[in-house]
Amino acid sequence: MQGTLLLLPLMFVTAFPAAAAPLTFERDVRPILKAHCFQCHGEEGEMKGGLDVRLAHFLVKGGKHGPAIVAGDAAKSHLLELVKEGEMPKGKAKLPDKDIATLETWIAEGAKTSRPEPEKLGPEHAFTDEERAWWSLQPISNPKTPVKKGTEGIDSFIAAKLGEKGLSFSPEADPVTFIRRASLDLTGLPPSPEEVDAFVAAYIKHPESSIQNLIDRLLASPHYGEMWGRHWLDAAGYADSEGYGEKDLERKWAWKYRDYVIDALNKDKPFDQFVREQLAGDEMISKPFDKESPDAIEKLAATGFLRMSPNGTGEKNDAVTQNANIADTVKMIGTSLYGLTIGCAQCHDHRYDPISQADYYHLRAVFEPGFDTKVWRSPAGRLVSLLTDAEAKEAAKIEAEAKKIDEARLKKTEEFITEVLEKELLKAPESERDALRTAYRAEVKKRTADQTKLLKAWPRINQLSAGSLYLYDTTYKTKHAAELKTMSEDAAKVRATKPKEEFLHAFVELPKTPETVPATYVFNRGQHDQPKEKVGPSDLSVLAGQRKVELPEKDPKLATTGRRLALANALTDGRHPLVARVMVNRVWMHHFGKGIVATPGDFGQLGSQPTHPQLLDWLASEFVRTGWSLKHLHRLIMTSRTYRQASTRDATRDRLDPDNLYLSRMNVRRLEAETLRDSLLAISGKLNPKIGGEPVPVMFNEEGQVVIGIDTTDTAGRPSGKVVPLNGDEFRRSIYVQARRSRPLEMFATFDAPIMEPSCDARAVTTVSPQSLLLMNSATMRVHAQQFAQRVQSEGGKELSDQIRLAWKLMNGKAPSETDVQQSIEFVQAQTEFYKANPTPVEAELGAPSKTPADPGFLGLTALCHALMSSNALLYVD
Repeated sequence: MQGTLLLLPLMFVTAFPAAAAPLTFERDVRPILKAHCFQCHGEEGEMKGGLDVRLAHFLVKGGKHGPAIVAGDAAKSHLLELVKEGEMPKGKAKLPDKDIATLETWIAEGAKTSRPEPEKLGPEHAFTDEERAWWSLQPISNPKTPVKKGTEGIDSFIAAKLGEKGLSFSPEADPVTFIRRASLDLTGLPPSPEEVDAFVAAYIKHPESSIQNLIDRLLASPHYGEMWGRHWLDAAGYADSEGYGEKDLERKWAWKYRDYVIDALNKDKPFDQFVREQLAGDEMISKPFDKESPDAIEKLAATGFLRMSPNGTGEKNDAVTQNANIADTVKMIGTSLYGLTIGCAQCHDHRYDPISQADYYHLRAVFEPGFDTKVWRSPAGRLVSLLTDAEAKEAAKIEAEAKKIDEARLKKTEEFITEVLEKELLKAPESERDALRTAYRAEVKKRTADQTKLLKAWPRINQLSAGSLYLYDTTYKTKHAAELKTMSEDAAKVRATKPKEEFLHAFVELPKTPETVPATYVFNRGQHDQPKEKVGPSDLSVLAGQRKVELPEKDPKLATTGRRLALANALTDGRHPLVARVMVNRVWMHHFGKGIVATPGDFGQLGSQPTHPQLLDWLASEFVRTGWSLKHLHRLIMTSRTYRQASTRDATRDRLDPDNLYLSRMNVRRLEAETLRDSLLAISGKLNPKIGGEPVPVMFNEEGQVVIGIDTTDTAGRPSGKVVPLNGDEFRRSIYVQARRSRPLEMFATFDAPIMEPSCDARAVTTVSPQSLLLMNSATMRVHAQQFAQRVQSEGGKELSDQIRLAWKLMNGKAPSETDVQQSIEFVQAQTEFYKANPTPVEAELGAPSKTPADPGFLGLTALCHALMSSNALLYVD
């Protein structure tokens, strides 16, 4: 009996879980009040109703209307009454029910705090211990891999979590699926049938080495930099136009930054160096910079990163527009490098994360000397010429020769005008000739009313000018206009021999002395015309407990302030808690469709928490340990069992992990807009592999759609109908298509390519009817299908069945079943009969000027190719 009684306490402990810990102000209530109430009750001295809600004892004390809460008695707490009735927060949406319930429970439990509160708040109390303890702000750990039989590295962490959830890895993907997945992931292009066959043969003999060799080959491809450059350009907000204003002015030289990114990734430039060059490349080279130094040019091109945000000062250069450009840049830096929404602290302390308004302006102070609103430079004024001194001298010499021709032409023009004038004067009464001559020669703005009236009476004299000489050539059988045109062409030919002047779309800080460094002020409510206290440069103050955050005002060793270089060095010292985590999470996201943290630009309270926090830190530590090599990170991920899984779903996995958060299978992912277009070009055999250079232009066609082409609209903006050949550039990869913010290519806009305002952390993936309509009905898709059909006819042999087999294999790497082949043959034959009965002009299908009907058999095959190009088998990657 006694033994039974002794067991009772243990039985109760087992049967009934321990009561939940009481709610506390710091952990549970303060975040609610900070998000909704601080702005009016405590922040920046604002005390509506005399109430400060930033501490629990302030709430007990209350304001003009008495205590806001009564600890232990929710029913008598005036604050809770107002919140329940929706009267507070005033003028805003009612608090969510769960937040109201939290407030009520906290009050009822005695309005407890985690620790004794200070009597009043000072700067040292800006953040609570709970806020400082947020996971992403802690030093990166180097966790040991869990011990799981048959796994190592990444797989150990994934397997451990799967085991907790009652799940296990899926079987490996078949080799055809794997090579298509790997090729599209690393290069953004599908593998050729020959590449598929070679890999499958190698995989059968040596699976592990064949996978490693495949990954090495793809990483060595120049197309790798194009694919992963596109990912980074999203984070940086790359655009070939300024945005902001209605004109959306072109950025003629932004492509230099795009090419820098592609080249850096192809070379596997260490990511820490990649970051430093983009933040402070101009502070890493000597002044003035050596225009013949590839290294100096590369580092300056890198700073285009800080010139990517919308900039309307080319249209309207005022304080509002200037500060909007700076704000967008700080916002982009926050999401791309910190993985935090730092921009949300521009007008007030961040409502959710431990980022004060002062922190925002401390970070702005790092970049202030480069922007310098006191001596603002327009977008054109910030361009950096790459013309060397020797080239400048050569250009001046050539210009002098051209000017000699110009001077001769001007002299000849005056001779011709005088000749024609005298001939025209002979038509006037002799009594008026002198007056007409004097009136014509007088400056227009100095002509008397009588002279103006006289000239109007003689329009052929009045309109005589260098530009109108051709009108008189027929009358006097002369060749004045032709001779002058020849002289103009001669001058142009001479000028064409000048060294071509190119520019960098760069961010360059002008030399500064301590006295000329522009000051940075906290703006009241973010208003630039309401400056408050002056602040200096620093990293986020919440990190001060673990590392130095203050940055030097002026580096005495540099001509510039050196602030950006100091920040860049701090961010990439290997001990910063955010940068490495943020980047490895981005890489993981692009391989699996979702990051370990699902919100790559927000590692804060409103973002998602990591599904595998230890894995994230292990990857970040490995990334830094191996020299910040992105290609090493790719190899680590892609050789893992986690990545090599099949994507097949089953009822058990869908029940236990419906969103596949724990990766018991591979995610099926839709191709991004650019990869879709590039895949269409690749399988049709039209892809132009040219790397780098000026962007492929876009224009509005007569239907108002944005298409690839040189804009030939007239001065009134009306389509001229003229077509200027692009000589194959229309088939270049999508990363080289001009990224005009106001003119997204039709396919890009339809398939969720972002408009950079100012940047993109993770693309939306929508499924909407316009996507299907574009794939089925657009003229662009018909052209792709026709080109695809031409290729399979050319390369697939004479038999229709062989052509069909090649079409299927080009489309997604897999050979069709015999059933697929037979159904495809029947489809082509039915379509061929349709076109025999309904002759279709070549013009309608192929865009050619001929009215001759196309071959029905070819159009039937084109219809199949169109169906394959529009299929999910191409649109998605397993």
